[in-house]
Amino acid sequence: MLHILQARIHQKYRTIRFPDAPPPPVPDRFRGRPLFDSARCPDGCRACVDACPTGALTRADGQAPIVDLGKCLFCNDCKNACPHGAISFSDDYCLAVRKHEDLVLKEGDALLRAEALGKELKKLLGRSLKLRQVCAGGCGACEADVNVLGTVGWDLGRFGIKFVASPRHADGLLVTGPVTGNMKSALLDAYEAVANPKIVIAVGTCAISGGPFIDHAEVNNGADSVLPVDLYIPGCPPHPLTILDGLLRLIGRIPS
Repeated sequence: MLHILQARIHQKYRTIRFPDAPPPPVPDRFRGRPLFDSARCPDGCRACVDACPTGALTRADGQAPIVDLGKCLFCNDCKNACPHGAISFSDDYCLAVRKHEDLVLKEGDALLRAEALGKELKKLLGRSLKLRQVCAGGCGACEADVNVLGTVGWDLGRFGIKFVASPRHADGLLVTGPVTGNMKSALLDAYEAVANPKIVIAVGTCAISGGPFIDHAEVNNGADSVLPVDLYIPGCPPHPLTILDGLLRLIGRIPS
């Protein structure tokens, strides 16, 4: 026991102080929103569009590419394919939005970061948000980064946000995965078991659009194909800081 206490004293305070202090730095390999330099992007070039595995990039003649962050895998294929060096990735971890269409961006567009719940819902859920996590066919990556938030380094529970075992004890669902055919009915059953009013949070590209499985016959292209979604957190998988930022914005702990 003495050795345990000594180790704990040596570790000191381990929980990040965000949002009351600056967040921990994201790693060098972190990829945020893709950025396009139209000055280096000649008209007619579609190398990045053709390289995108999910159709997240589109480009009309005479215009810069448009990216759908809800489809983007942040995989670097577009950057590697660009012969002009016109594509880079930001280190901005704040990617969560309230509306699906707000994830579709062209050069120069500002991302409309997630706003807090409406006044009544915020009053009801803002201090104690209980979520049932539903893996609707995910690979485990988004689920793992959600689980990270429960560790001592992040301590999601200090904000009153906790994961519960039953949807009957939840205020809403946090959905990961593309919503496979086999999981659709289970997801709907879980949603019905949550008492009104309730919220749905889609975490990860699969839960937003189907991810790499988009338009496959066995998936439903994300949660909002079957449920109303209140918060979209893109990424493949999203960094824990991206998920935490989105959740805190939803309950009004971070102003939009």
